[in-house]
Amino acid sequence: MKQAILFVIFFLVAFNSISQERSFFENPVIRGDMADPSIIRVGNVYYATATSSEWAPFYPVFTSTDMINWEQTGHIFDGKPEWTSHSFWAPELFYHNNTMYCYYTARRKSDNISYIGVASSEGTSLLFKDHGPIVELGTEAIDAFVFDDDGQLYLTWKAYGLDRRPIELLASRLSDDGLRLEGEPFSLLKDDEGIGLEGQYHFRQGDYYYILYSAKSCCGPSSDYDVRVARAGHFRGPYEKYEENPILSGGEGDYISCGHGTAVVTPEGRVFYLSHGYQKGDAFFLGRQPILHELETTDDGWVRFTTGKQAVNRQPATFVNTGQKEVTDFEDDFSGKALKVDWTWNYPYADMDAALNNGKLILTGRPAAGNKYGTALCLRPQTTHYTYKTKISNVNESFKGLTMYGDDKNLVAIGITGDRIEVRSVREGAGSVLFQTVFDKGNPYFKIDVERGCFLSFFYSEDGKSWIPVNDTPLDGAFLVRWDRVARPGLIHIGEAEAPAVIDYFLLKNGNNRR
Repeated sequence: MKQAILFVIFFLVAFNSISQERSFFENPVIRGDMADPSIIRVGNVYYATATSSEWAPFYPVFTSTDMINWEQTGHIFDGKPEWTSHSFWAPELFYHNNTMYCYYTARRKSDNISYIGVASSEGTSLLFKDHGPIVELGTEAIDAFVFDDDGQLYLTWKAYGLDRRPIELLASRLSDDGLRLEGEPFSLLKDDEGIGLEGQYHFRQGDYYYILYSAKSCCGPSSDYDVRVARAGHFRGPYEKYEENPILSGGEGDYISCGHGTAVVTPEGRVFYLSHGYQKGDAFFLGRQPILHELETTDDGWVRFTTGKQAVNRQPATFVNTGQKEVTDFEDDFSGKALKVDWTWNYPYADMDAALNNGKLILTGRPAAGNKYGTALCLRPQTTHYTYKTKISNVNESFKGLTMYGDDKNLVAIGITGDRIEVRSVREGAGSVLFQTVFDKGNPYFKIDVERGCFLSFFYSEDGKSWIPVNDTPLDGAFLVRWDRVARPGLIHIGEAEAPAVIDYFLLKNGNNRR
């Protein structure tokens, strides 16, 4: 009897432990560099998109049924809208009258000024049609958000960020079809502290209208971005800033900084805020990753996050009995009809040309003026330790192989040109050859091992099994980080379009699966 009782106690303790373990998830909920995320719910499906910056296609789209397991389904745009040039930032999703809208920031190609455009998609088809710019005001207008105040739509945005005056959040009435502003813009909130003001999210709860917004420095290793709140009795204000701001920040928790997000309400009424955050340590090199925190209203009419003021990885589950999937490896044997949706390329620096032919990728491109370092086809890194491999199936004078790519003036690569294998480094536009050897053994295989997010070891092989190391000491690739984005692993072609790279496969393995 005593043994039976002990067994029952053991079982209950174990079951309770498992239940507790399943009642949490770990941030980031979407791995890899995906800044300024926007989230909405349509029925039981959640949709998210985010900044794509200087990578195409434009604004990745993810879907989920639980907010912690996401699948990429496509992009808002496969090609640039006609009025734009680059810097595709801060998209905001909105669903209204069986139409999904995306309000987005991009630079106008006629004058290089950042303004806000709008695109729409029927229902949840995710087939977006661009309608051009909707906000063209001042020397910059960015970070759109749409708020529905009892049937009256408003568009808000960050203004005057480049002027010698305080930054403001401006608003204007929005037409019911979501495609044009109505009336004169008016001010909601000013940056009277001189610390920044952007990435706003509006909502109404009880007697108050709230604005969650971000302040301080958004980007890079010294980022101190945080989340703050202000409230008012009317949408037009005046707004009172919370005296205990910020309500979410980095520093003491798992993150360097965090901010610029929107929230979504579950069918049960729980509110979750999806923002981005730079993780501490080596994971900084994964960029600004989407993180989820639950939001609640306090007894005194303010709001707070349930796990406190510090952004942390471990969070209460979004739904009961929802497990979080592990990060998966990536492989493309190029046997499909089109490139996999995960691929991105360096559109400001080259017009990429990628064709799939009999299970091979034919990669080339037309570099933009001033770009001496070709076309890069890359992935968002999702772990700090990974290996990626490829096989080159042709010989010509172009350089082709693997790269870790920051931009057209900051990259490293291992590849083959003619009968020479080379490791090349480009730093602030100055190129150098770190390693060179003659290779006349057929079609080479290449591999790069990544440790701690930025330390790179290079290998080549005749058969893809026995690998010859190039460098005894890993190369520190921290210099590849750009101000608003991190380096991406992938494939590269440097040369004439008439001398393409023919690539057999690409494989990226994460963590303990790397070898």
